[in-house]
Amino acid sequence: MQIAILGPLEVRDGDAGGSIEVAGSRLRSLLIRLALDAGRPVSAAALVDAVWGDQPPAEAANALQSLVSRLRRTLGGAATVGQSPTGYRLAIEPEDVDAARFEQLARDGATALRMGKQSKAADTLRQALALWRGPALADVDGAAFAVATINRLEDVRLSAAQDRIEADLALGHAADVIAELDTLAEQHPLDERLAGLQLSALAATGRSADALAGYERIRARLADELGIDPSAELQAVHLAVLRGETAQPTTPQRAPRTNLRAQLTSFVGRDEEVARIGKLLGESRLVTLAGPGGAGKTRLAIEAGSTLVEGIPDGIWFVELASVTDAVDVPQTVLGSLGLRESLVIDQPAKLSARDATGRLLEALLDKRSVLVFDNCEHLIDAAAQLADQLLAACPELRIITTSREPLGIFGESLIVVPPLGQPALDAAPDEAYAYPSVRLFADRAAAVRADFVVDTATVASVIEIVRRLDGQPLAIELAAARIRSLPVEEIA
Repeated sequence: MQIAILGPLEVRDGDAGGSIEVAGSRLRSLLIRLALDAGRPVSAAALVDAVWGDQPPAEAANALQSLVSRLRRTLGGAATVGQSPTGYRLAIEPEDVDAARFEQLARDGATALRMGKQSKAADTLRQALALWRGPALADVDGAAFAVATINRLEDVRLSAAQDRIEADLALGHAADVIAELDTLAEQHPLDERLAGLQLSALAATGRSADALAGYERIRARLADELGIDPSAELQAVHLAVLRGETAQPTTPQRAPRTNLRAQLTSFVGRDEEVARIGKLLGESRLVTLAGPGGAGKTRLAIEAGSTLVEGIPDGIWFVELASVTDAVDVPQTVLGSLGLRESLVIDQPAKLSARDATGRLLEALLDKRSVLVFDNCEHLIDAAAQLADQLLAACPELRIITTSREPLGIFGESLIVVPPLGQPALDAAPDEAYAYPSVRLFADRAAAVRADFVVDTATVASVIEIVRRLDGQPLAIELAAARIRSLPVEEIA
């Protein structure tokens, strides 16, 4: 089944290819709200709010159940809308919804543009923009639940249009985009990137005088309405036009969408767990990585987050709790990791209470599609669990990964017990032993401190003994491998 919400609602049967009519505003609202989280559970409270707003029926649960039954009949059976412990789930993949496909294509196009692949970028972005048939979520444009999503999609649409125009300019198609730029600049008169693209297109088609006049218009408008000067990027385009040079607009630097640190060492032996975390986050909004100290929980969380960051519109944010000693400081630590604490200190010099900090977090994350990583929760388990529960309940697009020696123990938590790295048999040959991640990790870290170290017939028995006696625990293996600098592997064993 394919669902289109970038315009009036359209539903198509994936097998038969025909359209399915969804009659009634409430039924359409229900389907659209489910489609926004395709494949993921949506709470009954969120669905009631989407359908009835601030005037829910007296028996809301029964009314919702009745409406879901109607939707199942309309879509072709009970299997189309599944039930979860907290609500309902539309049984399709996210890519079966045009809005999700659009956002993915827009990201792919932007990435191609940054890599200098203008032709690929232009083609990909055209595919993305062609999915729009009218205003986003046109059937529910007045609903409170739709406002943030509509605004986000429109912002992505504008950025995608700008990226595609920039790619076209780089490919020499300036004359083809001038009319489109005129329309967009009229709709967004203070958008400096649009102004830069317009200047570049005009100059490239021999209309330098019009380009200079356009710059003066936006410069004056920025000064009058916002009290600011043009950005450095726009000034650079203006200077290029004055000099008669080819004015090439530059894609503006986007704000960072993660604070995950780049790692200095290779990641060994957790591919299956990384894939499982990604899958679970699509099904559950809270995933806890549990295991003893040294099991590699933090590194696993960082690696999993790094693979997901391109698909999370509002970013993945790592919250280090190991150094936090007081439970009341947990919300403020999360604020700091999101870069919000500094602005609050300026506005409110006194230290924020935990309640105020939590309120600020709820406000900041309310409509964000983000992932938070709470690292090392075990000594603050109650505070971390309480905050996670509050944030997840109030922020429907938020997901949280936690690392801890024990589960948080709250409703909806999915648990991954981080296992030790696989270890070979005592009599394994070098090639056979190296296939095991514990041996590869030892060999990698040992070679980092002694370049000539290899796992061969002379060393394999000692390496196997080391990784087996250390129970395949990554931290212990890394510490043992570091001693290769001063000790033979046989002595370490």
